[in-house]
Amino acid sequence: MSSAGRASTGTAEPAPRDCRAMDKSCARGSGCRTGVALRRSSSAVPMDFQPSILRDGSPMESLEKQLLCPICLEMFSKPVVILPCQHNLCRKCANDIFQAANPYWQSRGSSIISGGRFRCPTCRHEVLLDRHGVYGLQRNLLVENIIDIYKQEFSSRPLKKGEHPMCKEHEDERINIYCVTCEVPTCSMCKVFGAHKDCEVAPLQSIFQGQKSELNNCISMLVAGNDRIQTIISQLEDSCRSTEENSEAAKQELCARFDAFSALLEEKKTELLGRITREQEDKTSFVQGLIHKYKEQLEKSSRLVETAIQAMEETGGAAFLMNAKQLIKTIVEASKGGRLEKIEQGYENMDAFTVSLEHLADAVRALDFEPDEEDEFYEEVEEDTGDTEPERVVAAPQ
Repeated sequence: MSSAGRASTGTAEPAPRDCRAMDKSCARGSGCRTGVALRRSSSAVPMDFQPSILRDGSPMESLEKQLLCPICLEMFSKPVVILPCQHNLCRKCANDIFQAANPYWQSRGSSIISGGRFRCPTCRHEVLLDRHGVYGLQRNLLVENIIDIYKQEFSSRPLKKGEHPMCKEHEDERINIYCVTCEVPTCSMCKVFGAHKDCEVAPLQSIFQGQKSELNNCISMLVAGNDRIQTIISQLEDSCRSTEENSEAAKQELCARFDAFSALLEEKKTELLGRITREQEDKTSFVQGLIHKYKEQLEKSSRLVETAIQAMEETGGAAFLMNAKQLIKTIVEASKGGRLEKIEQGYENMDAFTVSLEHLADAVRALDFEPDEEDEFYEEVEEDTGDTEPERVVAAPQ
C-alpha cells in the first residue's frame, strides 16, 4: 500500500492515548497492540464517502483510499463487518478493539457468556454487542465484493504508457539493462551487487529492438496463420452448408423413389384385386343361374306332385284312367329332363389368385445405396490388404 494511500484525510476526533482511556476496564496497558492501533486510527480514512478524495487522484487510487481499515490502515481483510453507525472494520480489528474494551468478556466457548461494548474508531459511536461479540455483527458483502474486484483489476492492470518499471530487489532503481544469461530485464545494482553480477548483460535498447522485431515477425506469422485458419473455417462452413443441401436433395429424391415404388405397388394391387373381383362375379353369376334353374325345376316338380296327389284321390276308375296315362308320361319326361348342370368340387376355391411376395420382400430388405467408384476402390484395397483400413482424406470444397 502506498504511503499516499495511508495519509490522513479524515476528520474523526482524536482517539485516546490508549484503549484504557476509551474504556476503564482495559488492563493491558499502553503497549497493547489494539491501543496502538487505536492511536493510529485517529489519522485513518473514515469509511463515510468523501467527494474531495475523488478529486485528488485516479478513480482506482480514490477507491483504494475508501477501502482502508481505520485500525490497521491496510485494505480491509475479509470478513468485513459493518457497525450500526454504517462504518466498516476488519472483523479481526473489530475483535481486537472489543477485546481491549472488554478484557473480562467471556469467550464464545465459555459456559458464562455476556455482551459488551466499544466505540467506533471513526465516529466514536458506542456499539453494543450481545453474547456473540463481533461475530454477531453483519458482514458487509458489498465491500468484500468491491475488494475482490479491485484486487483483480489491480493485479491485471498493465503499466501506464511512459511509466518506467522499477526493480523489485532495489525499489529505487529503474530497470535499465538486460541479462542475456537469465533472459530477464534488470537494473545496474543487480549487475554490480545482486543476483546477476556474474551474468552477461546487454543494453536494454538493443535487446528491445531485437525482441520487438521478433515479436513483430511473430505477429505477422500469427496474422497469416489466422488468415489461413479463417479460410479453412470458411471452407468448412461452405462444406457444411453443401452437405446439408445435398443431404436434403438426397432425402427428397429417396422419398420420391419410394413414393413412385409405392404407387407402382398400389397400381399392381388394384389390378390383381380387379382380376379377383371379376372371377368372383363370374363364378357367383354362374352359380346364381344354376340356383334359378333348380328353383324352376323344383316348382314344376311340386306342381306335378300336387296334380298326381289329386289324381290319386279320384275314386272313379273311368275318370282316373282318362288322365292317368298322360300324367304318368308327363312325370316320366320331367324326371328325364330334370338333370341340370352341376358345379365341380372346389369350384368356390380361389387359391389360383395367391401371390408370393417373399422374393420382393427380400429385395426390399436388400435395398441399399449404390456405392460410388471411390467406395468400390476402397473396398478392393481393403480386400487386398487384409484388415488394414485405407486412410481417407477429406477434400475441402472448391
